[in-house]
Amino acid sequence: MSGTERKPLVLLHGLGRTRLSLWPVAHAATQRGYDVHNLGYPSRRAPIERLAEDVGHRIVAFATEGAPVDVVTHSMGGIVLRSAVALGIVPGDALRRVVMLAPPNQGSALADRLRDFRVYRLATGPAGQQIGTNDESVPRRLPPPPFELGIIAGRRSTNPLFARVLGDESDGKVTVASARVDGMRELVVVDRAHTFIMWAPDVLAHIFTFLEHGRFVAPDR
Repeated sequence: MSGTERKPLVLLHGLGRTRLSLWPVAHAATQRGYDVHNLGYPSRRAPIERLAEDVGHRIVAFATEGAPVDVVTHSMGGIVLRSAVALGIVPGDALRRVVMLAPPNQGSALADRLRDFRVYRLATGPAGQQIGTNDESVPRRLPPPPFELGIIAGRRSTNPLFARVLGDESDGKVTVASARVDGMRELVVVDRAHTFIMWAPDVLAHIFTFLEHGRFVAPDR
């Protein structure tokens, strides 16, 4: 990309993380000429709806007329983005393409099992109580995304206990089945774990192939 063609790219980290967790994506995107906005937000201090309002207004500020933004999210960052769209804070046409890394789009069974433990509540805050699969689940109430969406799900777990709790193929925190959502364009499964999925070279390659081509496999030239 030339200096006049720099596309805005927003990055949203997951629950309990900071913007530094997406540094590998930010670095790779900058090298490719994107105008990167790596957003931090207080993921453990507020409900998802309030986080979505905060993040959503900042995203809209980056989306100028005729130049919608691309977004890469990790884990709950994808739910925050979908919530911002569902609440009408981010218009659908403000987004071009979105790649979600390990998003709990169908809620997290792990959150169901841990929600009553004090350590979990302290570590995850109000949002941690909203990402399960029960009646309070925010992800399960959201409508299908109105933007071009590619999902990267992991199938390697580094926590045997969590893997047993989840049962199905998972990255140790989110199952592959839970990452899926109606309306997505494509899903790819990689042999990576949840926490550092964004550090993997194959994941970075998938991210930018989707952002540039709308598919995880680039068309033949």
